[in-house]
Amino acid sequence: MGLQQSDALDVARIREDFPILQREFDGEQLVYLDNGATSQTPDRVVDVIADYYRHSNANVHRGIHQLSQEASKAYEEAHDTVAEFVGAEGREEMVFTKNTTEAENLVAYAWGLNELGPGDEIVLTEMEHHASLVTWQQIGKRTGADVKYVPVTDEGYLDMDAAAEMITDDTEMVSVVHVSNTLGTVNPVSDLADLAHDHDAYIFVDGAQAVPNRPVDVKDIDADFYAFSAHKMAGPTGIGGLYGKQEILEEMEPFQYGGGMIRKVEFEDSTWHDLPWKFEPGTPLIAQGVGFAEAVEYLEDIGMTAIQRHEETLTEYALDRMAEFDDIEIYGPMDPTDRGGLVSFNLDSVHAHDLASIMNDHAVAIRAGDHCTQPLHDKLGVAASARASFYLYNTMDEIDALIDAIDSARELFA
Repeated sequence: MGLQQSDALDVARIREDFPILQREFDGEQLVYLDNGATSQTPDRVVDVIADYYRHSNANVHRGIHQLSQEASKAYEEAHDTVAEFVGAEGREEMVFTKNTTEAENLVAYAWGLNELGPGDEIVLTEMEHHASLVTWQQIGKRTGADVKYVPVTDEGYLDMDAAAEMITDDTEMVSVVHVSNTLGTVNPVSDLADLAHDHDAYIFVDGAQAVPNRPVDVKDIDADFYAFSAHKMAGPTGIGGLYGKQEILEEMEPFQYGGGMIRKVEFEDSTWHDLPWKFEPGTPLIAQGVGFAEAVEYLEDIGMTAIQRHEETLTEYALDRMAEFDDIEIYGPMDPTDRGGLVSFNLDSVHAHDLASIMNDHAVAIRAGDHCTQPLHDKLGVAASARASFYLYNTMDEIDALIDAIDSARELFA
């Protein structure tokens, strides 16, 4: 398989940073198109994590010895790096969590349980990931708040006229995915933030599929909360970032309690540490945080605008190739500039799981299932879909390999 260089990126050189892409299965080179679930990790991120364990491994904020000081400095500076990457004002506005899901739960429990009640409304969308939908659904049940869903049009866009009617003075929280992990739709989150703030509501943006592949500025969006995961953006698993406006985080109660998040403890009561530490109890994700920051610096060295352009090029090519066939149904907007770097689809008469299995026989890795968007799939009238998702190291030749594997499935089930 040859490598093609996009106008924006030297993909051949980038691929050298990811040895896993050279793996072969039964003589066929791996084509990794499951980046929406988890991206691959470059050598320099792996190396910095290994270097931390080899040279500076210690607990943070609890020792005056040299190793603890080095670990604390690296962990704190990691917050600074990730905060700056998304436009936050400083580490006070960047809480490290395990992932986007935990960030959703942190806000839902620390803010939602204390602030919501009967008569209040939570506005979601029909394309929400379960991390958002299930979390706020259950918080609504606990607090008595009503949960409403902005509909998705047949073309895969949010119905913004409906959103304008549904977000009212009773709305307390709007939670929306920035880029749909199923439809690929890039939602107008700034417009939704304006709608929310016009009614004195907060907005939580799920940026898990946005931060990895496009420039994001949380201040420009005017998000109150914005969450994302390192493992989808060339970083390690087990860590993510929650941006929150400092004044809101200051008012919120902690989500979990224990060591590291306290200032003073007495038998009768306790007081909390400064931001962001009051939301990071116990021994934190130190090595992961160091790796997270290195992944951010890796992406910055390449350039987020160039990465976005590359993904749009790949997406346009994939849409064009799939449109050649009448038996492939594509979900989401057909304009590649309106969607992130993923395409969900189905092949007539072939279940998505069977299709993914045949793909695997050809060393093509995709995802199949409901992609943690079961209600959306119900609306689409399908039990599951196949999803190819792209990243900075993917090529047009790999999309051709995807199409060839689809051809094999078509022939097998003919």
